[in-house]
Amino acid sequence: MTSPLLDSLASAFEGDATRREALDAVLRDGLPGPRSESWKYTSLRALERRHFAPAATQAAAIDAAALEAIPGPRLVFVNGRHDAALSRLDGLPGGVELVAAEREAAYEDVPPADAVFARLNAALAHGGLRLKVAAGVDVPAPVHLVFVGAPADADLAWHLRHQIVLAEGATLRVLEHHLAAGGHRHLDNSVLAIDVAPRATLLHARVQHAGEGASLFLRTDARLAEEAKYRRIDLELGGALSRHELNVRLEGDRAELTANGVLLAAGRSHLDTRLGIEHAARDTRCELLWRGVGAGRGRAVFHGGITIEAGADGTDARLSNKNLLLSSTAEIDTQPVLVIHADEVQAAHGATVGQLDANALFYLRSRGLPAGEARQLLTVAFCREPLAAISDEAVRDALVAHIDRALDALGA
Repeated sequence: MTSPLLDSLASAFEGDATRREALDAVLRDGLPGPRSESWKYTSLRALERRHFAPAATQAAAIDAAALEAIPGPRLVFVNGRHDAALSRLDGLPGGVELVAAEREAAYEDVPPADAVFARLNAALAHGGLRLKVAAGVDVPAPVHLVFVGAPADADLAWHLRHQIVLAEGATLRVLEHHLAAGGHRHLDNSVLAIDVAPRATLLHARVQHAGEGASLFLRTDARLAEEAKYRRIDLELGGALSRHELNVRLEGDRAELTANGVLLAAGRSHLDTRLGIEHAARDTRCELLWRGVGAGRGRAVFHGGITIEAGADGTDARLSNKNLLLSSTAEIDTQPVLVIHADEVQAAHGATVGQLDANALFYLRSRGLPAGEARQLLTVAFCREPLAAISDEAVRDALVAHIDRALDALGA
């Protein structure tokens, strides 16, 4: 039996027989329930009763400062549609392609059964962006990819399929920003596919600060070739229900991944992050440093999965997930998972959930700081720690400002 959610999404279908078959399979299977291990802590019961209209072109008044904070070229989507007036493509060096693409082809690999929104995206995607960097090209200014949710006459849903490709030896800096231009309850279901060629470097910062009524199901699938480097930071700061699945496969020898993040679940927000890191080659490295904060009645869910495949000798994989509970009504669920099928590897993972360190609070209070100011100082330092992975000063300063504003809103 299908749900009002799936029925409303399916009503916007426009595609060929292959896409129709993919959509029909989702409708037959329905939404995953609590018995699905990957959805154990994220219920879809409330969402499945809702209806969404197809996204249409929608003008929005956006604070220019939100776009000008990061200098450089940008591509802007409003309610799932490219906004050429807000975009700025000047300043791109030769060898760089940045366009709003039309409908992309379906997945080459069929997503697993419980990846219901990725399967819906494969059937319903109506466009997205394409960003390609030619071999040896260094893009000095960060490329700003902006996705705006704006008020509309109905609750809208959109499905975007994005692609970032770096050729051999290329270097790219990207800031991906999801924000709100007013109150709304839209649904954003988007997938980003990333390919980093041998000896290429991608620096990727992603800020999710959508409206408090928004629902987001975002997925990033990345492949790293020989000696490729991928460094990213994720800030999950908004939305009513937000789930991000980050899947990275290190396919080439000596590929390196740094993927850090902060989850700030406040009010009644539900933030769910799932990492699936696969080491498939020799001498690969990953470092994952994540910090979570629960306040109000917020709930943060974190799954950190690392798999070291047979033959991936010399792998060095490390995961740290520490979490703070700032209220008795907040909840944090964390699942570190490490699976090793190779010899001669170094691997470590750990997770904690607790409150602010009493000794540190006492020390600051003894130096004359009021209790509230001491708590805020420690919380800010806790959340800023993962940002050390970002070497670009302008991007790092922008991310610090996002975290500080979010914590100020809490009164943390």
